[in-house]
Formats: sequence, structure tokens, C-alpha cells
Amino acid sequence: MDITPLSPTDEDAAYLVNQASAEADTPDIPYWSHAAFRARIHQPWPGHTCEHYIARAGDGHVAGVLELNFPTLDNLTLGHVQLAVHPSRRRQGLGRALYTLATERAHAHGRSHLIAPTVDRLPDGPAFATAMGATAGLAETRSRLDVADFDALGLTAPVADGYRLAHWTDHAPDEHVDDLAYLDSRLMTDAPNGDLAVEAEKIDATRFRQSEQAIVSRNRTSFNVAAIHTETGRAIAWTQLTCPNDIRWQAWQQITIVDPDHRGHGLGRTIKISNLSYARSARPDLQAIDTFNASANAAMLRVNDSLGFQRRETWTQWQATI
Repeated sequence: MDITPLSPTDEDAAYLVNQASAEADTPDIPYWSHAAFRARIHQPWPGHTCEHYIARAGDGHVAGVLELNFPTLDNLTLGHVQLAVHPSRRRQGLGRALYTLATERAHAHGRSHLIAPTVDRLPDGPAFATAMGATAGLAETRSRLDVADFDALGLTAPVADGYRLAHWTDHAPDEHVDDLAYLDSRLMTDAPNGDLAVEAEKIDATRFRQSEQAIVSRNRTSFNVAAIHTETGRAIAWTQLTCPNDIRWQAWQQITIVDPDHRGHGLGRTIKISNLSYARSARPDLQAIDTFNASANAAMLRVNDSLGFQRRETWTQWQATI
């Protein structure tokens, strides 16, 4: 076995390993396109630095891939791990060797915790995480909305008195960026985080704009709706769908957050319904929307259930103290 940093000449092989692993573990979720995968390598998410490694088996073929993501502006004790081994090469020690490297690199960055996800319906991931000494930090539920089921419900999005809606694609209006950055920075602490050692992210207008560009660089279009408090003009709730441009039938429901001072008016449900209609006006071929929620986030799961989302499986975010 040979582990080396990922080189441009091995990116296609790494892509195929990740794709095979993803399709084995979650066959109903379309994997990233080549272009999006390359953007993930060469254009890290704002406020993060990434390292990528490959493991070659004895026959010289790339059989394992490791991505390490280290926050640089906040959460400075953490490293995030994405580790994939080709299904035909599992249980041969590749994963353990890559994880050993992950702990070494995390120590080099001064980190004390590693976090990594697994899907629970298959034994490989959870068994490996346990064997590596990790503990379950947060249970998450993946749900999927069949758009046809949503249509059958005939839902509308009435807006509570004192609020109006703003819609945009990819690039938020300048007058709302500061408010949206504030909402985005709340997400890590407003949503349940179980036993994960996470803290609020430090997101300002500049970082928010950089995140918008990162979505575009990954060949995705974002559709957004915010609730605006009419008295103050502030954006006090926001939701986002991101849609791969080369997999037009599927989208991801991303952030949905309402400022605590404005909860209790049904704004979360309103903006999600409105945004789905907004996205479909540009993507009439949209068929399915996937989303993750903390399994303990009963309020958001109830909202999703009311929109027609069906719960597919549970994932676990594992945490290891190193």
C-alpha cells in the first residue's frame, strides 16, 4: 500500500473511487459531477483549508481517498474527515491506514477532534468508526421530497402580517447580506449538535459572498427566499435550495433558519414552500429534494413532514478525540 498527496493526474481515479463508494452506500443520491469534484479540491469552502490523499493498493490502482477539511476562522480544534474506500477493496487495511494519516495531519494542524459521517443502514461505516475509537456525536435524518407528492398536497405559502418575502438566485441583494451572514452564523449553534465539539461560525458579509461563489464554482445554482420584517427592513428568516446544473432532477435543501425573535409565525414553513415554487419556475424538471436534519430537531422534521418529505435513513456524525 502507498499513500500520497492527490496529484492532478490522479484526480479522475480518485473521483471514480468516491463515486463507487457513494453509489454503494447511498445508491439513490446522485454523486457529484467531475467538474464539481474538481472545484471541491481546488476551491475549498471559504474559511477552510483542505488536504487530499490517495491510497494505492498492491497492484498500483487507486483504491482509497482521504479528504481533510480544517476550519481556519473558527472551530480551530476540529478536523473534518471524508474517507472512501472502493467497495471491492474494503476490509484490506486501506481505511485504517488513511485514518492513521488523518490523525497525524490533524495533530500537525493543532486539532484535538476529528468528525466524520457514516450512513447507519450499512455496517461498514459505523463498524469502522467504532474500531477507530470514535463515538457517536450526532444522529441525522436524511429525508427526500418527491415533488409529485408536494404537488398533491396543494400547499400555499401565506405570509404572516408584518413580513414580506424576497427571492433571489445565486447572489443575494446587497441590502440583506449582513442579515443573512448573521443568520448563517447562528446555524451551528441554533440547530441541535448532540455531543459534537462545535462552536458558532464567524460569518460576515465577505465570507457570505465567498460562499455564494463557492456554490457557483461547484456547478450548482442556489435558489433562495428570505422573510423580511417590514417595520425594520431586516431579513429575519432564510432558506436555500442548491441544484446541480448537470443533474437537474435533484436538489438539496440547505439552510432554513428563523431569527429567534421572529419565531412562532410559521415563517420557516412559508419560506420553504415559497422557495420550492421559486426553484421549480426555473427547474420544471426538478423531481426530488434531499435534506439532512438533526434527528433531535423535532420542529424542523415536523415542518418537512408536513411538506411531504419522507424519511429515508439515519446517519451518524462520529467524533474522535485524538
